[in-house]
Amino acid sequence: MNLPAFYPLLDTDVLGRRGLEAPAAAEAILEAGARILQFRHKLFFSREVYEQATRVAELCRAANALFVVNDRADFAMLLGAALHVGHDDLAPAEARGIMPPGAIIGFSTHNQRQLRDGDAEPVDYLAIGPIFETGSKQNPDPVVGLEQLGVLRRITSKPLVAIGGIALERAQSVLAAGADSIAVIGDLYPNPLTKAALRARAEQWLATCSSRR
Repeated sequence: MNLPAFYPLLDTDVLGRRGLEAPAAAEAILEAGARILQFRHKLFFSREVYEQATRVAELCRAANALFVVNDRADFAMLLGAALHVGHDDLAPAEARGIMPPGAIIGFSTHNQRQLRDGDAEPVDYLAIGPIFETGSKQNPDPVVGLEQLGVLRRITSKPLVAIGGIALERAQSVLAAGADSIAVIGDLYPNPLTKAALRARAEQWLATCSSRR
């Protein structure tokens, strides 16, 4: 599959702390031109959260963008979404048995051994990180770095998504090191966070990633 170079993540924790709801943030990012969007919710998946995810799924369909649900195969199925899982979630092979035929599944890895193992899994793309130090996780894995990213690129022919601490000014170097796509959380959300500011920031990311060298 061909993944868009800019892979924005709707992090409900970040959005909640900054005072912008996920559907409004999704509108801003999609209006900027994003063609993939992941819904990342790490706490209890309440009815309110499900309603927000449903609205985001509708927005993605209208924009012809791939909608991805993080962690939860059950909600991905209900929403007709792609799925992204990590090592603490449902195993990719089990998720493949649950998801509809042809559904897109991504898998997070954090080192060479995990990437090799992930390459053998029935997934469509692999994520690797953190590339740099990140504040998006309470207990992050060891930093991969650009040099190791280039080494890891040669392990798999599957699309490779770089994630973790990637700021806009480092995007070109990450793509040059071998990443097909960059997943962005922290550097995507300006402070103060408004819909207009988020759209402008997403446009910056899209322009930078589309001009990859």
